[in-house]
Amino acid sequence: MKKILNIFSVAAILLFAVSCKKSENSNPLTDIANFGKGAYITLASNINLNLNYAQVATSKVGVKVNQYNNGNDVDKIKVYVVQGANANPTSWKLVKTVTYAGEGTELSATGAEIATALGVAPSALSPGNFYTFYNQITTKSGETYDISNINSALESGSFYGVCFRWTASVVCPFVAPMAGTYKVIQDDWVDWSPGDLVQVTDGPGANQLNLSKIWPNPSYGDIGPNPLVITVDATTGNVTLPAGLIWATGYPGTASTGSGSTGLVFACTGRISLSVRILYNGGDAGFNKLILQKQ
Repeated sequence: MKKILNIFSVAAILLFAVSCKKSENSNPLTDIANFGKGAYITLASNINLNLNYAQVATSKVGVKVNQYNNGNDVDKIKVYVVQGANANPTSWKLVKTVTYAGEGTELSATGAEIATALGVAPSALSPGNFYTFYNQITTKSGETYDISNINSALESGSFYGVCFRWTASVVCPFVAPMAGTYKVIQDDWVDWSPGDLVQVTDGPGANQLNLSKIWPNPSYGDIGPNPLVITVDATTGNVTLPAGLIWATGYPGTASTGSGSTGLVFACTGRISLSVRILYNGGDAGFNKLILQKQ
């Protein structure tokens, strides 16, 4: 009988333990309420990401942001900037602090504000330079978040739309005419020497420049069958140069453009800067710089 009673006692204890396991959740990881909350902001839209060098002090760049709905409420957003890019927060320069005002809160800066933060004159924001803005948020509960203390996968995942950093560039819109006399600053193809004066002509199409009086140098080769013509983006000054353009014969030999050629044309400063991949007699002569300054 005693043995039977002991068996019943053990069974009762096990039954009690099982019933407790079913009614009480002993694993805190199964309840999201047991986790702490963070915060981040997402990109709602770009306002403008190009500073116009012609009016660089008053030109404005910026984005609009939203806070992540399931995180802690955002109170303030500090906007920092560096020339180029640098993920080390000690290198960041404070532009301004913005109070989060709901969806579509604007984070923006003029060229003058950027220059003040960097300790330079607005004119030092030169065409071709780019600037990275780093956003640091402070929640109403006092936590601070930026790229230095968030999971990198959160920022890099495009589906999250996180906006802890954004980039703006200084551009110089293309305004014709740009024809005239230019000084050679650099010619890696060595058709000309630094200091030589050469001629650039406009066209034949809109936003195009004809460089056939420069490459080839008529003392070394003949134009053709196609003139060396570049197309310039009217907004940014970026150059398009198609591959396979045979622009010189009789060097002796034939010169044509390869893929990957790039460049910038800044009408406001009179600067033409190209990196042209040249194929010579079927061989790859690599990327050759041609830099010209209008006189």
